[in-house]
Amino acid sequence: MITPEYCQTMARYNAWQNDGLRKMIPEMELEELHKDRGAFFGSIMATLNHLLWGDTLWISRFDGGAGPQVPPEEHKEMTPTPAVWAAERFRLDARITLWANSVSAIDLTGDLTWYSGMFDREFSRPRAICVMQLFNHQTHHRGQVHAMLTAAGQKPQDTDIPFIPDSA
Repeated sequence: MITPEYCQTMARYNAWQNDGLRKMIPEMELEELHKDRGAFFGSIMATLNHLLWGDTLWISRFDGGAGPQVPPEEHKEMTPTPAVWAAERFRLDARITLWANSVSAIDLTGDLTWYSGMFDREFSRPRAICVMQLFNHQTHHRGQVHAMLTAAGQKPQDTDIPFIPDSA
């Protein structure tokens, strides 16, 4: 279904996109970042924190490392400032890239079973579907952030996968 190369490409895409956001977000006014813009999680910062929280949760299921340090009900406030968000995002993107660069085809087979505190039950789904969820979730919510940034008068970078720089 998916390959290690897919994971590596999507990890590179994720890091490239977040690199652009890490350069832009700390330069913005706090009021602009926390303004409710009618998105699913309201503000730019709340959406970025949700994405950081979700990525941390998913990668912990794949690499066995630490999950989010805040409970689900606090995910929108996971980081207190744009600078802290940028640093945490940088670290997490490196973790995702490290995992993607070490994943093998066999690691993408079988089922992944986990307990969801949000749903208060255990789930078991094909591992490949769960990996696809990690990357699809990132793209979905970054698209929301891109739209909110554009509406706020910012100019986010291109989002097309074929234009990932070779250096990314």
